[in-house]
Amino acid sequence: MQTNGNQAKLIGILAATGGAACFSIIDMLFKFLSTDFPLYEVVFIRTLVALTLLLAVLTPLAGGYHTLRTRHPRLHLLRSLLVLGANITFFSGLAVLPLADAVAISFATPLIVTLLSVVILGEKVGPWRWSAVGLGFLGVVIIMRPASTSFQWASLLPFLGACGYAGMHVLSRRIGKSDATVALSFYPLCGFLLISTLAGLTFGDGHLAQGTSDVTGFLLRAWRWPEGGEWPLLIAAGLAGSVGGFLISHAYKTAEAGLIAPFEYIALPLAALWGVLVFQDWPDPFVWGGGLLIIAAGLLSLWRETLRNAPPSRPRPRNT
Repeated sequence: MQTNGNQAKLIGILAATGGAACFSIIDMLFKFLSTDFPLYEVVFIRTLVALTLLLAVLTPLAGGYHTLRTRHPRLHLLRSLLVLGANITFFSGLAVLPLADAVAISFATPLIVTLLSVVILGEKVGPWRWSAVGLGFLGVVIIMRPASTSFQWASLLPFLGACGYAGMHVLSRRIGKSDATVALSFYPLCGFLLISTLAGLTFGDGHLAQGTSDVTGFLLRAWRWPEGGEWPLLIAAGLAGSVGGFLISHAYKTAEAGLIAPFEYIALPLAALWGVLVFQDWPDPFVWGGGLLIIAAGLLSLWRETLRNAPPSRPRPRNT
């Protein structure tokens, strides 16, 4: 029992790390595409690709289409609304903020997840886990120093996105006790497809985008058909979204939310890497210092969890 529990936690940690890496790719692609495409169009194409992969590959591998059934339609609806709101606010902020800044703000998510896991799920979070989350959040604060451009009004958008993502993760933990991982990925994708389709039909001609700011322009500008070289980027966003959503859902289904949350911090150094390679935005020493604290937080959480569940070094005396 103990070994199986440790294996489940390790799988959850690896899944969270892989999912965070996938989402860092999505963040980079969305920021790159935000200058030419509206958000609803990128979401629509990405969702079609993700749904195709989920239904054609991941669901059969997970046991068949019956695994998409759910006992919690209302919770899935709430979870879908949370992730829809989180995507709209986060990607709107991502369109105008530096990539590393927006991602750093979004890393309020693990702290909020830990709080909600105690309040809603009744999970017990010990001082070591609180210390790990606090250390990671300190790294975020260092990156978001008062002199940073993150403190413009648009920085509220990724923070609101962090709140939505935190609520989604906590619901994943609750629903995941009875529903399959593919179901946790399937229903939000259906919500994305529905909302992006309605948005395209409502203002896809661009009539509401006149005289708008960068943020609202990203939301309301006219649909533009991708050119040949742009299709691979949109398809890659869809593939990363499907795999990332599956991995993150599986992570929160497998292990406690308070344990999983700090490992999503891996996306921050990846965001710094994409900023250098794609946008020629070299992070300053504060970003590197904060990133090291964030990585240390994940390692601290992993070390403490391993130590806590290790077998005793000496045999326990038997009762006679």
